[in-house]
Amino acid sequence: MEHKELITEAVRLATESVENGWGGPFGAVLTRNGDIIARGQNRVLLTGDPTAHAEIETIRKAVQRLNPEAPSISEEHQNESTLEYVPRPDGSPDPVRERARMLQGCSIYISGAPCPMCMSAIYWSRIDAVYFSCDLDDTRRIGFDDAYQYEDFKKPLDQRRIRIEQVHPEIGAQAYDMWTSKPDRHAY
Repeated sequence: MEHKELITEAVRLATESVENGWGGPFGAVLTRNGDIIARGQNRVLLTGDPTAHAEIETIRKAVQRLNPEAPSISEEHQNESTLEYVPRPDGSPDPVRERARMLQGCSIYISGAPCPMCMSAIYWSRIDAVYFSCDLDDTRRIGFDDAYQYEDFKKPLDQRRIRIEQVHPEIGAQAYDMWTSKPDRHAY
């Protein structure tokens, strides 16, 4: 499928979300080799979940489809991972030799530029490319101001809109030390 067809599908999903009162005008499709793997829509109003953005919904559906053998989180399966390792790309500054594949090899098409939460999820998912229709200024004009978050992240912690403060790093270091000393940790 071509860019125009894929962005048109993302916008169709966005429109459906608005028509049904599920959430804002945001839709997304995730592709691999030009084929749609997953679709998602903003469902914040439907679910009451502020993280139910189109991109997050799409990533979750793609993971379920591409990793159907993933064990449920239970005592019996808690130490299993079905995530395949891939080597770090040549020239990467990543200190880890290989990481879990996640959604590497996929692209995402979105009706609007991703907010910081969704962009972070895209990075963590290792999605190769992001294509969007409306930019952050367009999104701001319809009442969704994601741009200020990007601007806020550039500020020192003590100057941000939300109070952010480190407390008791010695307590948190216990879990970090355990991770570092775990010989069979699965890097992701």
